[in-house]
Amino acid sequence: MTYTFNRLLSGVTIDDADMRVRDALGEQGFGVLTEIDVKATMKKKIDVDMDGYRILGACNPNMAHQAIGLEPRIGAMLPCNVILRQVDDGTEVSAIDPVASMAAVENSGLHAVAGEVRDMLRTAIEAA
Repeated sequence: MTYTFNRLLSGVTIDDADMRVRDALGEQGFGVLTEIDVKATMKKKIDVDMDGYRILGACNPNMAHQAIGLEPRIGAMLPCNVILRQVDDGTEVSAIDPVASMAAVENSGLHAVAGEVRDMLRTAIEAA
């Protein structure tokens, strides 16, 4: 089972991709709660150089509220991570597939919410 869906933004820098992705997520009701600059962190912590790599922790509050109402411990699997990864041709954007990540939880109501969130994330990534 694939656990992400991906899109290559050809010729787009990671900074430009970041702005585009945040705007597209916002159009779908998501905000970015967390941001990890993996490139900077690896350099600072272990003195390793790497290409640009960011993790954005995206959350749609309405959908998160529904999920937590159905499965109170589901917060351990939130927020939905979106990765921006510098590649030779531009920036690859990858988002977690919530249906895949929630597959281990036996709760059909939660699976329905995960399906809605997947559709919203996919729409945002396609629009970026």
